[in-house]
Amino acid sequence: MNRSLFRLVNEELERGGSGVLCTVVGSGGSTPRDLGSSMWVRTDGSISGSVGGGPLEYDVIRKALELLRSGSKPTLHETVLGEMESGAVCGGDVIILMEPLGRDVEVVVFGAGHIGKALAQAASVAGYRVIVWDERKEFADPELIPWGKVIACTLDEAMQGGVVLHESSYVVVATRGHALDAEVVGMLEGKTMAYLGLVGSRKKIGWVRERLLKQGVSQEHLDMIFQPVGLPIGAETPEEIAVSVLSEIIAVSRGADLVKLRSGLSNAPGPFYPVPQNKSGGKGE
Repeated sequence: MNRSLFRLVNEELERGGSGVLCTVVGSGGSTPRDLGSSMWVRTDGSISGSVGGGPLEYDVIRKALELLRSGSKPTLHETVLGEMESGAVCGGDVIILMEPLGRDVEVVVFGAGHIGKALAQAASVAGYRVIVWDERKEFADPELIPWGKVIACTLDEAMQGGVVLHESSYVVVATRGHALDAEVVGMLEGKTMAYLGLVGSRKKIGWVRERLLKQGVSQEHLDMIFQPVGLPIGAETPEEIAVSVLSEIIAVSRGADLVKLRSGLSNAPGPFYPVPQNKSGGKGE
């Protein structure tokens, strides 16, 4: 890969972008590009660089977008070149390494208050990429939250591209108030993510659910939320709540049995609301 493309990809990843890096790692016969030729395919299908142009490149872009949609790991893609559109005959074959980049496992926190700040720090220490959003610039301040990417903008701007979610995004909603929590949860409907948790008491969550159902948000979306969020460890302080929430995120990401974890931590009755995959809910913090 040439240096200019390397710099471009690095800059886009630093800004929170993602895509698939496609590199020619094997070839035989007559092929259009040399070994090491690379192309960067973004989520919108736009590209930089080239692996050969024409039908070959079209095929690689199509495959790259499939990888992004499915969340697949790096793969080798082999293409046997036939007769090109120009009429020239290429009888070779090309092997392309396709590496999805920018889809690191991440904890995304909506809300930069005490709990959001504590969760950002805990998640960073645990090795997660961290993104924190708040519409209040005085709270969404990189100097106050130095553990990841901090975004200060309107919620509409965040949902329109400021915060880009994917299949490895673990999302926690902990904003400044019930109404904003409800707005965030509603706008997350249909978004791709690995986990969605809502911080708050059972009373607050009941209010949020009732409000969103009246607004037309689907029951299915509401029932996929981990609510109340976190493992039931009796957490009270923001830092303790962060540990509770992060413990649940780790358990989900590792495929742990949440029912057994909760039964071993608390004798409290079952969840007030259903949660994904029949996992039990924790105590409201």
